[in-house]
Formats: sequence, C-alpha cells, structure tokens
Amino acid sequence: MTDGNDSLGGATARRVSAREEFVVDERGPMATAALPANVRRPREISDVTAQFPIVEPGAVTFVWQGEAESVWLRHFMKLDNAAFELEREAGTDWWRLRLLVPDRARFEYKFDIVRNGHGEWINDPLNPKIATDPFGGNSVCETWGYTVPDWTMPGLASSVGSVEQLAVESHAFKGNRDVGIYLPAGHDDSLAYPLVIIHDGYDYIDHASLVPTLDNLIERGDLPPLIAALTQSPDRSVEYVDDPRHVTYVTEELLPALEAAFNIAPGAHNRVLMGASLGAVASLSIAARAPRLFGGVVLKSGSFIFNQRLLKTRHELFERVSAFIDSMSEHERMLHRAFVSCGRYEGLVRENRRMAAFLHHAGVATRYEESRDAHHWGNWRDQTRAGLMWCLQPALTRQPRPNKKYPEEEA
Repeated sequence: MTDGNDSLGGATARRVSAREEFVVDERGPMATAALPANVRRPREISDVTAQFPIVEPGAVTFVWQGEAESVWLRHFMKLDNAAFELEREAGTDWWRLRLLVPDRARFEYKFDIVRNGHGEWINDPLNPKIATDPFGGNSVCETWGYTVPDWTMPGLASSVGSVEQLAVESHAFKGNRDVGIYLPAGHDDSLAYPLVIIHDGYDYIDHASLVPTLDNLIERGDLPPLIAALTQSPDRSVEYVDDPRHVTYVTEELLPALEAAFNIAPGAHNRVLMGASLGAVASLSIAARAPRLFGGVVLKSGSFIFNQRLLKTRHELFERVSAFIDSMSEHERMLHRAFVSCGRYEGLVRENRRMAAFLHHAGVATRYEESRDAHHWGNWRDQTRAGLMWCLQPALTRQPRPNKKYPEEEA
C-alpha cells in the first residue's frame, strides 16, 4: 500500500507467493497441536467445546470426522489451486491437518471428501463461521490476529440509512432497470450529496455488509453523508466487459435520472464508481470511455489481464477485457483518484498490481493495497472503508468531522 501520498510506493518490495505463506507442518506428532481428549471419541462430538479450526499464532489445525479414502482442504478461489491433505489419526475416524500460516489473514475453504474415487466438496461441519456469496457459502478461517472490522457491524450507528427503489428507463438496454438507492440517515433534499455508483450493489448488501458499513463510516466521519446507487446486471459477463450499452446506460441514463430524483453534489470529485471482479472492469470502462465525468474509482480484485499468454487458459470473456485494456492510453488522465486492491491469495494479484502501476503512470493519484485474503466478498467488504475514503477525500475535506469514537479507536 502507499503511505497516503499520490505515489504507489514499495515498488522494490519482494513479492511473497501464496505457496510460501501456507505450509503443511510435517515435523511429526510432537510438533502439532494436540486434539482435546474428548474429540477422539466420535460419540461425544456434541460435547466438543473447542472452536474449530484451532487457531494459534502462526498456525491453524483443521479437523474432520468420518469414513473416507482421503480428505483434502481446498482453498476456495484460490491459493494457487492449492490442496492440502488431512492425515488420519491412527485407530480413529478423525482426520487432522496443521498448517503454518501468516497471522492476520482470512481465507475461505471447503473439505474435499473422497469416497469410491469421487470427491465431494463440503463446508467444515465443525466450523460455525460461514461466508455467503451469490453461489452459496464457504467455511471461513480467520488466522491469529484477524478480526472482522467493527465498522461493518450492524447496530453501532445511532441512526441508520435506508434503501429505496428507482426505476430507470433505458434505451440502451431496451427496458427499465431497477436501481437501489442508499440514502444516509437524516437525508435532507435541500442538501447536496456525493454519489457512489456501486456495481453489484445488492450483492454488496447481501454479502459485504454494505448498509451498516456506510451507516457506521458516515456517522464516524470517515465518509461524508452520501447517496449510493446500487446497480445489478442480469448478464454481467457481457454488460460489464466494456459493453458500450453499459457505458451509455450509466453515463446518459442512470446518472441523469439520479440527478433528477436527488440532490447530487456537482463536480467529478463528488462522483465515484465502485466494483469488484468484473464490476471493477465495468467501473474502469466507464471512467475510460467518459473521462473526467467521475472523479474516482474503487477497483477490487479486478478481472484485468495484461499478459496475453494467459488468454489461452482463461475464459473467452478475458479476450474482450484484454482488448479494452489495450485500448486505454497512459497519456490521458481519465480521473483524479483510484483505489486498487486485491487479495494476495487469488490468481488476479499480478494483474491488479500492474493496473495500479498503469493508472499511476497515467497521472491518476493511485492507492494500492493487498490483503491476506482471496477473491471473496469478505475481502471486498474489508476494503470498502479504505477505498471510499481515498476516492472521496476531496468531498470529505468539505465536511465537519464528528467527535464520536468507535471501539477500535478507544482500545
């Protein structure tokens, strides 16, 4: 990450691969964390009081019970396609794996249970922590020192915002589009508000704690009171990949509709685009095709591609992503500020590093951050505060900061 100025910084720092950070502890039974005695008796599983997986500084022990040919831990999207095999405890149907891991990390995983030569991926039945996404959910491992940010929690803000519906007529898509509108607590039509357009906005609500996050950050003074437009695409693999229809929809239909319905603060510095994965591609496409209309972009785990050789192993949509990136010019400053983030344990990390460098060299004030996480909504949740604070900094300087402190500030 940067030191808060307009340069990327840290360019010479050694990059650590995910494989180097996750290592099976193979030093023998004396070096591994012992299972509680009652865990060894399968009939007493309901009496187990230990929290699984067992987390300690620098290590995590995973446990599964049952009959199988083999049991594997699979990091979900992805740890260099890593799979780690659990070892069966002699004379029992308990399986165990101790991994040496970095502290303050978070990742999602499943067990792959192999029977009769076929594997079945399941969530960890002994782990109550589940993260949801549009495809279901995964078990979550939080290593030593990681905590879910307090500012994502509901119930902290003394007053909360609301989400309304706005129907936007779209000639580009030949029909109406329903857009969610987040309005801050105490919304006043006589006041002008900065605008954030969030791709996959309802997924942010369902899987990334968007509403309590905005409520908390606004009350805390980290963000100015703002209006957020929550878009959702019925065909994001087409519409989000530099589709001219989507650019037209956002810039010539959605934005005017928002300005007609709400008091949106004027000026590009008060308009920000945000998205994750293909949503990041869509956000950057709009910024590139309508330069200086938006002041900032928050790009999380963008599905970018610079290396042409990777196209052979990627979905065909990446050919369109590659063509879009090739069309971008470093010589045109399309916007003022960009926040780029990526999980260290996902396959897109190198491409996002290059995108941050590209924007920096194009004259965009760019901040880049890597988290010890992967291509998950939990990761994108954790990056919301830093991303919006960076891109809305010009608008924030015009707002008074309240004195209220939150728990992590008082600790």
